[in-house]
Amino acid sequence: MASFPGGSAFAMARDIGEGFQSVTERTFQRMTRVDLDKLTFEMDRRLKEVRGNQPDIDDMHAVQQRNRKIQRLNTAMMILRAFRMKRKL
Repeated sequence: MASFPGGSAFAMARDIGEGFQSVTERTFQRMTRVDLDKLTFEMDRRLKEVRGNQPDIDDMHAVQQRNRKIQRLNTAMMILRAFRMKRKL
């Protein structure tokens, strides 16, 4: 059974992007290698989806929301990569 806080890797990646889930190294401690692989895949997929959604340049609120999602997902990916390097996973 996966230990994803949202129920699945997809839901957790979505929650991270929306800002409902904050990520630290402790978030990943109970996860197995397979779970980390699934989460990495889903976060990467979500990041591509957010980058592909281009709001109108005049809509500053939408542009800021998009940039915040990208920043949250990038930060989570960096923390996950650092965790994997430290644990050699």
